[in-house]
Amino acid sequence: MAMRGIDRGVTSTKRSFLKSSVSWGWRNIPVTRGMHVTAVARDNTSSNEWLIRQSRDPYVKMAKTKHYRARSAFKLIEIDDKYRFLKPGSVVVDCGASPGAWTQVAVQRVNADSRDKTNKVGRVISIDLLPIHPIEGATMLEKCDLTSSETQRKVEALLGGAGVDALISDMSPNATGMQQLDHELIVRLCYHALAFAHRVLAPRGVLLCKSFDGGDSQRLLRDLRKLFDVVKTVKPRASRSDSVESFCFAGGFKGRAKTGVS
Repeated sequence: MAMRGIDRGVTSTKRSFLKSSVSWGWRNIPVTRGMHVTAVARDNTSSNEWLIRQSRDPYVKMAKTKHYRARSAFKLIEIDDKYRFLKPGSVVVDCGASPGAWTQVAVQRVNADSRDKTNKVGRVISIDLLPIHPIEGATMLEKCDLTSSETQRKVEALLGGAGVDALISDMSPNATGMQQLDHELIVRLCYHALAFAHRVLAPRGVLLCKSFDGGDSQRLLRDLRKLFDVVKTVKPRASRSDSVESFCFAGGFKGRAKTGVS
């Protein structure tokens, strides 16, 4: 299915990625809205294959058992078990949140639903272009686009000046079937997440965003290292073995003053 703005700007975005790393990549990327989630039609054969794979997937079964909305919950669980950045009392912004599995994990781990009366209570703000069924402890901004200034103002208003401890993004582009183009599109989304994280993250904050393997990944990692003390590429066990996805973990945000970027 066609996405707004995809035909225009892809070439210019590619050029901006390949400029000298002295230039901040996310400053050069044209804003393209409405592209991270749309339904993709499947033919009967691929639909049957998908159903068979789902029925055999242990993470799908565990998600049902533990009442998570999607198997992707276990990707975030595994990454957080390793880096321990979702802590009680933390403020989290979840981008590309639908159907809500990452939000469920974030709410549990930062105690946003106040279930642990002995611990600090955190906050979770969840954003997606698609509707999101309510989750106790989370504020939902559904039918909202993170790349739009209007959505960003809504988030900042909700924050009321508070810094974000973790901005997590499971945003993906609508798959085109062309690996290089899909890679460029998801890297563009990563830069949008990075630009917003730069505005709202608290010092020492964390950015976690999904990416696809490809040639522009190193440029993204270089730019992340300018802003964060620790930058890692993570491939959770819950990611399917044939998937090109990985996650960029950036921890220890240096703050706007120290990076010299306003």
